[in-house]
Amino acid sequence: MKNTKVIIIGSGMGSLSAAALLAKKGLDIQVFEQNYLPGGCTTSYWRKGFVFEAGATTLVGLDEHMSLKYVLEETGIEISARKLDLPMLVHLPNGETISRFQDIEQWINEAERVFGKKGQRAFWTDAYQISQFVWKTSLKQKSFPPTSFSDLISAVKNVELSQIKNLPSAFLSVDHLLRKYGLHENELFIKFVNEQLMITAQNTKEEVNWLFGATALCYTNYGNYYIDGGLLNLVNPFVKYIESKGGEVLLREGVTRVEKLGQRYKVITTKGEYTCDYLISGLPINNTFEIYQGAYQTKLKSKLMESKQLNSAFQMGIGFKSNQHFGALHHQIHLTSPLAETGSDSIFISLSHEDDGTRCDAKGQRVMSISTHIPDPENRIVNNEIAEAAIIQILEERGFLRKEDIVYQHSSTPKSWSKWTGRKWGFVGGYPQYLKIKPWQMLDARLDGHKAYLVGDTAYPGQGIPGVTLSGIIAVEKMSRDWGLYPSPKVKTLRSKQDRIKL
Repeated sequence: MKNTKVIIIGSGMGSLSAAALLAKKGLDIQVFEQNYLPGGCTTSYWRKGFVFEAGATTLVGLDEHMSLKYVLEETGIEISARKLDLPMLVHLPNGETISRFQDIEQWINEAERVFGKKGQRAFWTDAYQISQFVWKTSLKQKSFPPTSFSDLISAVKNVELSQIKNLPSAFLSVDHLLRKYGLHENELFIKFVNEQLMITAQNTKEEVNWLFGATALCYTNYGNYYIDGGLLNLVNPFVKYIESKGGEVLLREGVTRVEKLGQRYKVITTKGEYTCDYLISGLPINNTFEIYQGAYQTKLKSKLMESKQLNSAFQMGIGFKSNQHFGALHHQIHLTSPLAETGSDSIFISLSHEDDGTRCDAKGQRVMSISTHIPDPENRIVNNEIAEAAIIQILEERGFLRKEDIVYQHSSTPKSWSKWTGRKWGFVGGYPQYLKIKPWQMLDARLDGHKAYLVGDTAYPGQGIPGVTLSGIIAVEKMSRDWGLYPSPKVKTLRSKQDRIKL
């Protein structure tokens, strides 16, 4: 039975961020991944001459005060990314197309053009201010949510007037703000808001609080990036860094059981048994609950969500011939009627960059990823052929492609997601936001009150690449304070911080 200092279950961005920060501190790290590729829902795979994204397709988090930028600066990990001129185009059910500009003033003017001037400037000015507050605060309050006395001490030391001022936003719904600014009867805008929230907060205006909702709605007002070759090229630099520090990332070795042995843990995998002093689970809490054996199972059970509260996705990957300029890489199409088989009201499209020749074997070809929500994945059976045909018809009608130009296509249902990621019921996107669950009531990084911790998209704050990366930062912060792990100094380099992100 091999001993190691820290075992990390799963290799999503939450796990890899925590692993990289701990490796920098000099701890022995072992990361176990059940798949043959690292990255979890943030990875890419090759099939039939094309490189497809496994899940996440948008890359945000490289702006000032954001979590991914923080980890890169702390570790010196380098990535190469293209900044997108236009983050997204949204195709509304009335035939109008709206450009989601990054510049807030340009975006407000566009919103007023499409939705009318009433309330738009006030709504988006408020939302953007809240989003800036959230990002500036998230790295100052790395003890959040506070679940120990040391957390409270740290929170008080780092408290600012702006945090107190913006606290009421956690109690108000997005719907409340729509009513405040007289937008609750603007049906076109309400549909726009709901569908944008679904891809960022996994829920709609009545359930998402304004603190998270404003941040979710404004993610296009920050730098959106694309990585040539797919998001596996975001993941691989993390893996190389961990290995350069003596750590291991073990693929095709899933964890089946965790037992607490006094002050330590025994981790049983598909290939062997290991012990460790510290444990981090990057699996969703529903999966962690099933493999973690101990007294804290009862406590964890009260935090679980049922399938009916969660979402999976129907995803298509299409390789196709095209010389078309699409205006943006990311598109959301709002439907006039629910999509066949899934019942969803929109589809999200991500395209490979027209100058990225590494994702297709042949010239003049592109890759398209299409995804849409599937509620209650445990109890939803989807006919792939019907759903695929409905999506292709929409794409043809909207001018994205011609059926005869498709070179290869495949699709994934909740069952496929479950097999690929190991996630219970194949649910994706993390736990949806619910108004009754306040930020401080969300799952803490501390898993069992001892030396086991939780990261990923079911831990606070846990949505999207910035969220899961922040969950890794918070877990390392709490672990370090809980057990006196020596603090990590800032990385010293002769290059500027921005130079480490090659744009």
